[in-house]
Parts: sequence; C-alpha cells; structure tokens
Amino acid sequence: MGSCVMNGCLLLGAERGPMSKRTRLNWLIDLTVFLSGLAAALSGIYYLYLPNGYQGGRNPLYDTVIVFHRGTWEDIHTWGGVIMVAILLVHITYHWSWVKTMTRRMVNAIRGRGTRMSSKARFNVLIDALIGLCFVLVATSGIYFLFAPSGSAHSTVTFLFSRTTWDLIHTWSGTTMIAGAVVHFAIHWGWVTKVSTRFFTTLRSGARPVPQMSR
Repeated sequence: MGSCVMNGCLLLGAERGPMSKRTRLNWLIDLTVFLSGLAAALSGIYYLYLPNGYQGGRNPLYDTVIVFHRGTWEDIHTWGGVIMVAILLVHITYHWSWVKTMTRRMVNAIRGRGTRMSSKARFNVLIDALIGLCFVLVATSGIYFLFAPSGSAHSTVTFLFSRTTWDLIHTWSGTTMIAGAVVHFAIHWGWVTKVSTRFFTTLRSGARPVPQMSR
C-alpha cells in the first residue's frame, strides 16, 4: 500500500506532527483499495475452488455454503471488483506524475542514460508494472463477465476470445495480481504502519489535517 497499489512512493507520512490532507486522502484511498480488493480476492478464492456448474451435475459442490451462499459471494465479487477498479483509476490519476516520472527513469536506465536506479527501486517499479498489467487484464475480463454473466441470454457472447479464455485470463491475472499486491504491501510495510499510526493518533486527538503546501 503506501502510496500503494500503483505508485510506490516512499514513506510519505514519515514526517512528524499532524498529517497533511494529501497524506490522509492517500491513506483513505489505499484503505478503500485494500478492502475492496480483499473482498474481490476472498470471493475469487471461493470461485477458484468451487467453479461453475450446477447442483448434482459436474460440480456437486456448486452451492456449498462457506459463510455465505454462492449468490452472495457472486455479489461480493462483482461489486468489490467494481469498487476496486473505480478507486484504482482514482489512485492512478492521483499519482499520475509519479507514474510518468518513474517510467521515464526506468526507460532512461535501460538505455544507459541519466541516473541509475537502485536495485530496490527497479524491483519496486517492476512489481508495480506487473500489478498494473494484471489490473488491466482483470478489469477488462471483469467487464466482460459483468455484461455477460453466467446463465444470462448474453452468456454465450464471444468478444475477442471465448468465454473459457476470458475465464482463464480473469482467474490467473487476478491470482498474479494478488501475489504482486502482497509483495508490494511487504515492501511498503513501514509506510503502512507509520501512516496508519499517525492517522488514528490524529483522529483520537481531534487535530485537523495540515493543508498541503503548494510547490
């Protein structure tokens, strides 16, 4: 997380004193991404082990109840994913300057121009790029399933790929994105703990966030 899923900025909240409005907003965006992503991931794991089928047919475990019924898990997965995609788009827009800067630095480093990036910085950018690529694949395939849900009149619609191919793309890009997000979360654990502590300390004390200074 940190300046999290797509940006990898370093310890924005490490300064002492009240949180800036920018840092607080960044933390709230990351929290929303995390919670919606967690909902989509947990429901995705349900579908990974209990795939489509029908009661008594090729998937006798079709309507197995694990905390919720299958229909509830489907709603959680759909709307958790929709919220995650929407907030991630806000997140990318919010950190677009960082995305452009790091992309330019990475390209220059590959070409042997400009300041060389540290191995840690390169690894961080590569993880973010992997998450970004998987996000595009998950979002695109998710939109396909949103408009052509299983069992509907549109479930046999083919767009670029077959439904089975879209299913594989959605499943494995989602699995890879979760793995990448875990690594990203570990890299930015210092930011997570520091800013989360300051966020709740500021909340308890009733201190007002400090306006972000213009540059």
